[in-house]
Amino acid sequence: MNYSNKIQAAKLTQLPQWRSQLLFVLLVLGMAILVVRAMYLQSIHNGFLQQEGDARSSRVIAINAHRGMIADRNGKPLAISTPVESISVSPQDVEATQQQVNQLAKILGMNINEVKRRIFDTTRNNVYLKRQLPPEQVEKIVELGIPGISLQREYRRYYPGGDVTAHLIGFTDVDDNGQEGLELALQKQLSGKAGSQRVIKDLRGHIVDDVTSIRAPKPGSNLTLSIDSQIQYLAYRELKQAVKQHHAKAGSIVVLDSQSGEVLALANWPSYNPNNRAKPNLQVLRNHAVIDQFEPGSTLKPFTVAAALEAGNVTPQTIINTENGVMQVGRHKINDTHDEDTLTVAQVIQKSSNVGAAKIALSLPPETMWQGLNESGFGTETGSGFPGEAVGKLRDYDMWRPIEQATLSYGHGISVSLLQLARAYTIFANNGELKPVSLLKLDAPVYGKKIYSDATAREIRDMLELATLPGGTAPLAQINGYRVAGKTGTAHKLAKGRYINRYISSFVGLAPASNPRLIVAVMINEPNNGQYYGGLVAAPVFSNVMGAALRLLNVPNDTQFGNILMPNSLDAVKEEV
Repeated sequence: MNYSNKIQAAKLTQLPQWRSQLLFVLLVLGMAILVVRAMYLQSIHNGFLQQEGDARSSRVIAINAHRGMIADRNGKPLAISTPVESISVSPQDVEATQQQVNQLAKILGMNINEVKRRIFDTTRNNVYLKRQLPPEQVEKIVELGIPGISLQREYRRYYPGGDVTAHLIGFTDVDDNGQEGLELALQKQLSGKAGSQRVIKDLRGHIVDDVTSIRAPKPGSNLTLSIDSQIQYLAYRELKQAVKQHHAKAGSIVVLDSQSGEVLALANWPSYNPNNRAKPNLQVLRNHAVIDQFEPGSTLKPFTVAAALEAGNVTPQTIINTENGVMQVGRHKINDTHDEDTLTVAQVIQKSSNVGAAKIALSLPPETMWQGLNESGFGTETGSGFPGEAVGKLRDYDMWRPIEQATLSYGHGISVSLLQLARAYTIFANNGELKPVSLLKLDAPVYGKKIYSDATAREIRDMLELATLPGGTAPLAQINGYRVAGKTGTAHKLAKGRYINRYISSFVGLAPASNPRLIVAVMINEPNNGQYYGGLVAAPVFSNVMGAALRLLNVPNDTQFGNILMPNSLDAVKEEV
């Protein structure tokens, strides 16, 4: 191409003057718009940029409140919260290779598809992968360095007493909320209130800055129970041994401070370990001493006699015709294990005569007997506040037939809990005053309700002491150096409305008899190793627990050592109800 042709081609490619000017104006205008927009967003409407930035890096996280500690009356921890780490993920921030996902699933012990579903679910801002992990697992996950996966501080409940205090304390779930026992009953006081905080996270999901505290967490209150850990342990140990020795179905025990109504020990066997998150079956979880009902059998006889003494119908020396141990009430027969012609009222308790108790009951107006039982706490709550506490069953006296009033005198046709029964015996320990029950430590004297006169309570206590001496049904309840008073029970169990040859063996007693400090109630459900009488099965448990507890509390002896007297034969301990 010659020179003139090149000049002609260059002229053809040049823009017209007006078009270049227009393009320049448009560029300047665009730049001006961008400058104005930037100034607007940064100075006047800067909330938009802040919002967009926060959406990518700012997060609001919960700050868990520290759950309050539960301690025994001497300050020994029974339930404490320890810090642990949980693994959470922010799906919007996750960047993970297939290999990292596989390793993560392996460390957590989770199905790989479930891990993928959680970490790539962008519909959620934050989701837990696994909670409350051991430190070695947490360390391995951190080493993977997966963006979007972070640690979250939580608290896990730990129970130093394990199975010894399980039924009483209960346990919490993974969110630290009470599920059973006092953890559930005292949830409001223990739980506190969670807080929240706004933080800045980097692209790897790690917290790089604390922006502000939206709400500070409020820790739960520490609570002190009435329980004495040492007495709790020995009560649990002796109960467990007795249940195994007698091949029984289960057993329960309650130890009360008779003067204040505080529960010093409460245990059941079988038990479970609350530190193990794998829940046992519901039957093992049940606190049988508080929420289960049973017919108390002969342990109710002192209340029948007390009502008659208070009404003036009898005295301890009144002679009762026990008719060789057989009594006819309508079409029904009442039998004694011992065929005595006559017994005094005191001997009715000592030898646990069903005939004698029935005759004393039938000498009372039904309303008088009902009132005595009702005011003694039967058919009502103990006031412990334990979840699901049984109130028992005491039918209205208008519905009683003579045979029902007669059998009620020895604990058939009425249902109680073991805690309820132990509480009722505070009447005989406190000169006729029924004390309320408390599972929390009390710092001031507690006043109860006067049910019977001082004289009636002392007379019943004397009769109960006779029951633990030779000639009574509970010589195995005796304790070296202390006088004891108590009553055995050997009640037939009900099945489909009929009494069967399976038994509840029980004993309730107090000591020292001269000035009672403690009450111990023992119940063994279905002993099946040749012995089933309350005097042979439950009374020895009482003796071991009461003796050790009195020594732990430094309670002075009220008789000389070597005071234990055993009969030539243990035939006297036999009783049916």
